[in-house]
Amino acid sequence: MKDHGKLHHFLGMQVQHRDGCLLLSQQQYMMEILDRAGMTECKPCSTPVDTNPKLSAVSGDPVQDPSDFRSLAGALQYLTFTRPDIAYAVQQVCLHMHDPREPHLAALKWILRYVCRTLHLGLVLRPSSQHELVAYSDADWAGYPDTRKSTSGYAVFLGDNLISWSSKCQNTVSRSSAEAEYRAVANTVAEAS
Repeated sequence: MKDHGKLHHFLGMQVQHRDGCLLLSQQQYMMEILDRAGMTECKPCSTPVDTNPKLSAVSGDPVQDPSDFRSLAGALQYLTFTRPDIAYAVQQVCLHMHDPREPHLAALKWILRYVCRTLHLGLVLRPSSQHELVAYSDADWAGYPDTRKSTSGYAVFLGDNLISWSSKCQNTVSRSSAEAEYRAVANTVAEAS
């Protein structure tokens, strides 16, 4: 085994050492995604998702090139390794990979516009004197209009460092927001255990 010095790149991620912290970023990968989508000169936006409309599986015309949509959505999924801020938006887009429609493509482009604005962001890991495990969860009750399923999300911190996060559709339909929240908390506790 050889010591190759400080870590600089790992699985396409850049590792920068700053003030005793590590910044994990995929800036080059983000620029490649934007270039592939033809959006390097796009108008940036300040949020990863449009907060008003919910994406339906059947609204809008089918996209002209579904394989291109799937390729970009998959690329965004890989980007969530260092960008937990886009996990929910990417999860919403990926729900429609089997039959992408124009509104789904618009949502994907919205995420890309946000990525364009936030190329400098990444995941920061720093030494922490705290060794507590803290978890947060939330649920979007009946947020998926076609099936009325809810979306759960959680973030788990060890001290000051984000170590695990997820956003995904719940398996069953909840009858109330309290039930959706309970399922989200159960998933979070299972992850933290």
